[in-house]
Amino acid sequence: MIKLLMHGCNGKIGQTISRLLKQHDDIELVAGVDPYLDLPNPFPVFAKIDECDVPADVIIDFSTATAVKGLIDYCVSRHIPAVVCTTGLSPEDIDYLKEASTQVPIFFSANMSLGVNLLIALAKRATEVLAGSGFDIEIIEKHHNQKIDAPSGTALAIADAINDTLDHSYNYRYDRTTVREKRPKNEIGIHAIRGGTIVGEHEILFAGNDEFISLTHQATSKEVFAVGAINAAKFLVHKAPGLYNMEHLLDAKH
Repeated sequence: MIKLLMHGCNGKIGQTISRLLKQHDDIELVAGVDPYLDLPNPFPVFAKIDECDVPADVIIDFSTATAVKGLIDYCVSRHIPAVVCTTGLSPEDIDYLKEASTQVPIFFSANMSLGVNLLIALAKRATEVLAGSGFDIEIIEKHHNQKIDAPSGTALAIADAINDTLDHSYNYRYDRTTVREKRPKNEIGIHAIRGGTIVGEHEILFAGNDEFISLTHQATSKEVFAVGAINAAKFLVHKAPGLYNMEHLLDAKH
């Protein structure tokens, strides 16, 4: 039985993971970490990660960007693999993950949804075909009005994947209100919409002359992210130190 520690256990996805784990007979939630201790849980909950003394085989993290460094220090000191699902990480945070992955297995993905990662693969292929034919590329992401970071980590991951295909020759444009000029060809527009209870939507628009192609993924429930995180935890628990992502998980499944 895999023993799981949930970092951010009282958040919406943390609670979803706790509920879904009841359907699994090979992994159990043994402890949680969350600064908000007012929710009843059938496992011990600690306000800070360094207060947790419950043995665990793997950690799933859905917390905040400011909490990730402390989590990684905890994982390295105790040699515990971690699935890091928190978004809004800085380049310095990501470098910290990479450095830690030389000592413990780290799974990091901006989005744990199978569909989103297929969307990214399709976007890369579309870019190969369309960018050279003069198609402009725009990314529009929509989320609920409680989401803190903008643009979303997934939107940036999509942009990075597209730009990898373009040899990093395109710039990112987040705001055009201060620019009075025609749209340059070598840019990717990234737009964030916040409202209501939208779980998550990402659209990639390839706009050409007299035609356009739109690739869209819509999440209707946070369960898709929770399921992906649980699968990643099972995948990671016996892996060697290294930095893993959804591509590794998808390759293992197929």
